[in-house]
Amino acid sequence: MKKVAFLHIPKTAGQSVHSELTKIYSSARTSPVRVHHQASSDGQFPNGYDLYSGHLDWCRLRETQTDAFAFTVLRDPFERIASFYFYLRNKASRLTDSLLSSPGHMGLYKVKNCSPAAYFFGGSPAWQQFIKDHYDNFYCSYLATGKVRGAAEVCHFSKDMLVGQAIGGARKLDRVYRLSSLNLLENDIHNLTGRRPSIVKTRINVGPKGVQTSRWQDLMTLINDKPAQERLAAFAEADISLLDRLNDEGLLS
Repeated sequence: MKKVAFLHIPKTAGQSVHSELTKIYSSARTSPVRVHHQASSDGQFPNGYDLYSGHLDWCRLRETQTDAFAFTVLRDPFERIASFYFYLRNKASRLTDSLLSSPGHMGLYKVKNCSPAAYFFGGSPAWQQFIKDHYDNFYCSYLATGKVRGAAEVCHFSKDMLVGQAIGGARKLDRVYRLSSLNLLENDIHNLTGRRPSIVKTRINVGPKGVQTSRWQDLMTLINDKPAQERLAAFAEADISLLDRLNDEGLLS
């Protein structure tokens, strides 16, 4: 069966895609590395598996898995930013303050205890780098560097240079899908494996308001400071240009 590498960007229906793919490939044939920092000395794409799926640095993917069908899924950048924020806030709301204050939960602590403006634009330089890595034109930095936390490597790029580098990264993948076109992913997986997943109808980790509401508008309502709203909107500016370029060049399924 054809090897598959799903490069999961947070809040792009990744849990649904992963769940359906593991039904086809089985857990025994699925790499246990789901997050980039879990990798051992064998790397993020260890040999011996047929499915690689997670928040993974893919910059060295082709060195070890040259024949894998590699893809990712993109959604509206504004909605992804807001959905990721509300997902973390909802997760933090279920944890105790004592647990949130423990090492390793800084992000959840901040999303629960800071205003949105303070969460996105306050804090130490290290915290601001965390925000840039996870929110600031993430599609561009991820495709340009092949790394989940690659923002620092491209922070000095102009917008045009960043988008151009991201286009080059996208060309190294087999497919880049829209969230609204997961039926095309179902078709491709069926052609590759002989089995059809049910990705479109599967909904895992959907936010409390479901998939038909604008999370971006909800977030803007919480940030009543116009300059802060505009500053946060800039976190999607290059990604919007990237989506337009991908579409124009026939790289977006």
